[in-house]
Amino acid sequence: MKESLLEILCCPLDKNDLELEDAEYDDSSEDSEILSGTLVCTACGERYPIEDGIPNLLPPDMREESPA
Repeated sequence: MKESLLEILCCPLDKNDLELEDAEYDDSSEDSEILSGTLVCTACGERYPIEDGIPNLLPPDMREESPA
């Protein structure tokens, strides 16, 4: 996912901002791509994983624990 996407993403539960933690980047391209990490809601603290450059923003009760 592009780092610029962080400006428009919000928590699906309460619509507050998300902060990026433990990010791993792919710097081989002109724009930095986030390959993995965690998005954390600044208000409720809910955590959303980023895997293979794709943020999983499903609410916790809809998120599947096992990989697809």
